[in-house]
Amino acid sequence: MSVVRLGAVEYLNARPLAFRLDRSPRFDVRFDWPSRCATLLHDGVIDLGLIPSIEYLRAPQSAQGERAYRIVPDLAVASRGPVASVAIFTTKPIGDVRSIALDTSSRTSVALTRVLCSHAFGIIPELRQHGPDLPAMLLVNDAALLIGDRALLIESGPLRIGDHEVMVEKIDLGERWLRATGLPFVYAFWAGRGGAITDEDVRVLQAARDEALTDLETVSAEYFGDEPALVSLGVRYLRDNIHYSLGEDERAGLTLFYRYAVEVGAVDASDALRFF
Repeated sequence: MSVVRLGAVEYLNARPLAFRLDRSPRFDVRFDWPSRCATLLHDGVIDLGLIPSIEYLRAPQSAQGERAYRIVPDLAVASRGPVASVAIFTTKPIGDVRSIALDTSSRTSVALTRVLCSHAFGIIPELRQHGPDLPAMLLVNDAALLIGDRALLIESGPLRIGDHEVMVEKIDLGERWLRATGLPFVYAFWAGRGGAITDEDVRVLQAARDEALTDLETVSAEYFGDEPALVSLGVRYLRDNIHYSLGEDERAGLTLFYRYAVEVGAVDASDALRFF
């Protein structure tokens, strides 16, 4: 049987979905930023990618206009409420924000920011791409979107920006989405072209998630190494902020997000969810 090329996200929140898969001869696993995983899948460099959820709507299409990708059932990086690792950091009240620097490693969170600006914050800020460096982002912008470990490890409080110390508020986008919609938010899922994996591969991927969730201490320790405080933080985060199912509520939240993303111009059109 041929090897399946997997593109996994390097952030802590995605590690339970790739737990021990690199030990299987069936999978060749590489780790990248979320946006890079999407590009690799679109370009055919990998067979299955843990892609930002918005990238499902940017998949190549068949001659019949059908999306090329299928989603692995029951697996996702999602939250119902505060996610801790996807946030806008602002130096002004959110209603006064006129510019937001956007983490270039993100795509779904950029679309979510656009949706929440329209549907929750009531603002139309200028959006500017920027590398994920919070002081540099806030030096010339009112606010900044950060995702992943950098966002996880920063809280509201004073931040040195240039020559001054400024108070920065952290606005959790998972919490704001839940407040606005009452639904979970889905950040990423495994997706690939039809036929890329077998039913047995689906079971293996689901089993990897299940095993990881019984041993979050190991997942966090393998990620953070010999740093007990960070390992403990990682366990709490994986246990309390992230969940890894793609059930009925998650699919409803995803469908609503796609509809809003079309409304704000983040994508051209929505589509039905199709699974392996």
